[in-house]
Amino acid sequence: MTEATLRWYALVCRRMGSGVERITTTSAESEACAHGDLSTADVVRALEFDILFGGLRPRERLVEDALIHRFGAKRHVVRQALLDLERIGIVVRTPNRGASVRDFSAEEVEEITEVRETLHRRAVQRISLPAPAELIGQLQAIQRRHDEAVNARDPRAIDDANEAFHALLFGACGNKLLSEAIGHYAYLSRAMRLYPLVDPALLETLRREHWAMIEALRAGDRRELARLVVGHIQHSKRIYLEVRGSLAGDTDQRTQRAPAVRSRGARSKSIRASRPSPPSAPRRRTTHRR
Repeated sequence: MTEATLRWYALVCRRMGSGVERITTTSAESEACAHGDLSTADVVRALEFDILFGGLRPRERLVEDALIHRFGAKRHVVRQALLDLERIGIVVRTPNRGASVRDFSAEEVEEITEVRETLHRRAVQRISLPAPAELIGQLQAIQRRHDEAVNARDPRAIDDANEAFHALLFGACGNKLLSEAIGHYAYLSRAMRLYPLVDPALLETLRREHWAMIEALRAGDRRELARLVVGHIQHSKRIYLEVRGSLAGDTDQRTQRAPAVRSRGARSKSIRASRPSPPSAPRRRTTHRR
């Protein structure tokens, strides 16, 4: 890893605490790597989790040869995985540089969050309230799974249960295109949503918010449900911008220090130039014989 990558990963690890060691490949993935039979979906999943948990930072290059060596996969598998990640929107391709992890600017983060807020509010308006007992029971079952994953500090299981919870919740709006749009922007923002998964205190807050959503569905409280689903997506936006700003601050400090070094060198040069030169030896007269 580069120095910048290590700083980025360190910020994530500090939020993760002692659970950082849990971010590893599963036994099935390790076995597949050993036999060199990883599918495109396996590589996509592995890279997605690297991005999701800070192993790959924004703007970091994804070199095909390095990925082939890491996964023991065929070149066409790795290439297709990068294309799939580009289509999802969390990887970008630059001419003459290849693929790299997408870096969301502060403006893009705000815009994506605004679109998600609008879609979530519209879905809540369409959900039949109070929600049927069957939907409540299904959401409760998923949330119990989410609780277990949080208690076990298992990031992969947390992410799986979280995705299932929101897919079922917004699927209840009865508009397939609307729920698909919600899913698309949720997936687009996955790189922005990694930090709540590595913050124990925030994980507990999100877990409680899930149960509050279930209660609002059961009680038929549409206003409270709308407030919850909009507030729920603000945490990741705030943390992503904080971490991104920290990295930008480090870059700014390095940029400011560089001219200072040059200026000290320039002062030294000027000091040397101002010192009196030692007296020059008298020039000898050369006498030419005729």
